[in-house]
Amino acid sequence: MNSGSPTVNLPSDGQSSNGGPIQAPRVVPLTCHGHSRPVTHLSFSPMLADDEYYLISACKDNNPMLRDGITGDWIGTFLGHKGAVWQARLSNDAALAATASADFSAKIWDTFTGECLQTLQHDHIVRAATFSPNPTHVATGGQEKRLRVYDLAHPETPMEIGAQIHTGTIKSIVWSDPSTILSASDDRKLRWWDTRSRELVTKFDVDELIGSCELSPEGNLISATAGKTVYFFNAQSRQLIKSISTAYEVSSVALHQQTRRFITGGSSDTWVRVYDYDTETELEVYKGHHGSIWSVSFSPDGKLYATGSEDGTIKLWKYTNQPYGLWK
Repeated sequence: MNSGSPTVNLPSDGQSSNGGPIQAPRVVPLTCHGHSRPVTHLSFSPMLADDEYYLISACKDNNPMLRDGITGDWIGTFLGHKGAVWQARLSNDAALAATASADFSAKIWDTFTGECLQTLQHDHIVRAATFSPNPTHVATGGQEKRLRVYDLAHPETPMEIGAQIHTGTIKSIVWSDPSTILSASDDRKLRWWDTRSRELVTKFDVDELIGSCELSPEGNLISATAGKTVYFFNAQSRQLIKSISTAYEVSSVALHQQTRRFITGGSSDTWVRVYDYDTETELEVYKGHHGSIWSVSFSPDGKLYATGSEDGTIKLWKYTNQPYGLWK
């Protein structure tokens, strides 16, 4: 375990955000069917009007799907990709979706109509796509090892950041604030870039191939995985807060900051694991999937988390002691 200075102030132990005990009782997860191949990535929208939010899923069946984030109910499927979709994300207002695909393209979608608004053609497999905080730009990366930023008003002339710097596939991109982009690549590096100067700000080396890299719902924390280790960074200072070694290969991690617990999924088994952030001990193991778990993510209100698996299903797990959604 490596620990930096605790520059993100997590709440103290023992209580959840609603004052109840931090351990929610075991409940049966909701299973969301519809995909026919492994689910590669999940991402929630921020909280929207009327306490609504949405969930988008990427899948190797070529067809990203949009769902109600609370119930998991299917809303629509984005049809048009000709290859596996590796990543899918929503804009902050959930009006747009961005998808990254093995068909050498990223696509921008209207989430209300399902229409493909733009196709951003690449020369190799696209593994990552994300919106700027105000959804006027999209950043992409993949097996070309090139980080590009597209102005959606003029997508024909993308801006490349860090030309010829990446020596491995770019697997994830986090746009943490208007002027900072983080790229996570298979050369075992996390790199922070200034979007104005296009210069490298700082980098962080990991010992294994990166599994995932995500921004927390609160926007203040970046969580990453590599091998059996999870990493937590301050999104503003870009400093490592803490790294924790586990006994298992970790594909994805999500931290619940109020309860100071984090969830992992991995390639070594089919179980969802819950850990204590402070003691670094495994607390719970949840069974339900029948394949490796490639993506985990907390909802914007922290009252449930979603898991996406090799078995082609998405599961929603309640994370509150109170009735919520379809759990009455």
